[in-house]
Amino acid sequence: MENKPFLESLDYLYGLQRFGMIFGLSNIEGILQTLGNPHEALKVIHIGGTNGKGSVAVMIASVLRENEYRVGLYTSPHILSFTERIQINGLSVSEAEVATMTARIKKEIEDAKIPQQFTFFDFTTAMAFLCFAEAEVDLAVVEVGLGGRLDSTNVVTPVVTLITNVSFEHRDVLGDTLIGIAREKAGIIKAGIPLVTGVTQKEILRELENICREKGAPLYLMGRDFSGEAAGSGIFRFKGRQWDFSGIKVNLLGGHQIANATMAMEILEAMEEAGYPVTRESIYRGLEQVNWPGRLEVVRTRPWVVLDGAHNPAGAQALSEALSQGFSYDRCYFLLGIMKDKEVEKIISILVPLSDELVLTQPKQDRAAPPERLLKAVETAGGRGRVIPDVAEGLDTLLSMAGSNDLICVAGSFYTIGEAKAHLLVCQ
Repeated sequence: MENKPFLESLDYLYGLQRFGMIFGLSNIEGILQTLGNPHEALKVIHIGGTNGKGSVAVMIASVLRENEYRVGLYTSPHILSFTERIQINGLSVSEAEVATMTARIKKEIEDAKIPQQFTFFDFTTAMAFLCFAEAEVDLAVVEVGLGGRLDSTNVVTPVVTLITNVSFEHRDVLGDTLIGIAREKAGIIKAGIPLVTGVTQKEILRELENICREKGAPLYLMGRDFSGEAAGSGIFRFKGRQWDFSGIKVNLLGGHQIANATMAMEILEAMEEAGYPVTRESIYRGLEQVNWPGRLEVVRTRPWVVLDGAHNPAGAQALSEALSQGFSYDRCYFLLGIMKDKEVEKIISILVPLSDELVLTQPKQDRAAPPERLLKAVETAGGRGRVIPDVAEGLDTLLSMAGSNDLICVAGSFYTIGEAKAHLLVCQ
């Protein structure tokens, strides 16, 4: 039976998307103030960057849980259910909790007569902070939604901050230059709070170094202060400023996850220095058991069916390398649905050389690019493609075409892989 209060709360929350993106912290600060500023009670690990934010976040949360810390985790977007965005000790909040929290926060806002110009992300971020505060979590791992400086999550004063990397994304919002995007992301750097980063571009590193110097924030650079060295499939050695761990296994596929795990390890080293110790055993167990749906997620094996949320050129490159190096197959097919504000042509140009055929689709989202645009990009890149607008129909078509030794990859957007995964669950 459908949970009517939960569905009504989703209608309200998604209705807030009509306000689009309203940047600035005044709206969420107003909401949080009416709720008693729950974020001020939280010890936060704040995670920004272009790619890998969610993967690093779940790795850190997994290790901290193994240490018996009570851990809140806030990530976006979700794949199957809104409840995935807010987790406490590895469990998503319930539909009933979402319904209750939505009604409660909405009433507080109305009673305080706050003008309704806040966004979906303002509201859900406030909900996450309230859930974490009332659950009395020891630590909250919080992923930035978009950018950093004006992101709703940037009301927190964290224990440690991470900027994974910087590449082009959301140019309409963050700007057309890498240095401009980097400055937006660097807006999460706080005075005296350590920054860990995997950024490699010299110009951006100089910018981060200058900002950290101005704010008195210690800066820990991957490759200088800490490093990770692959030692087999999903296994690596971590060398930090003090730590040295060998034979760490990461339960997430793809060589790029070694870099993500390396950053997670340095965050944990910085957390220990801040008074949150972790045991060696919990590090090994936490990383070996970590689970993160929609990131090179294998949902079938004959043929391979792999779901990956790659939605920008850097993500597409990591996906291409992971598929070619980590899987054995005869033919490779893609089911692609991409949002129109993404770098569609670049993403497709990276994936075409790997593919025997691409099916171009359109998830049920206003922001989805028309599949005809995707097809044109495929043809320009010298690939073979066809348009099947419905995600489920496109997946069924590929499943009927593929042999048992082939590989089908669904990618381009978390919305696309969400619809595909939901369809596969129904078909089981």
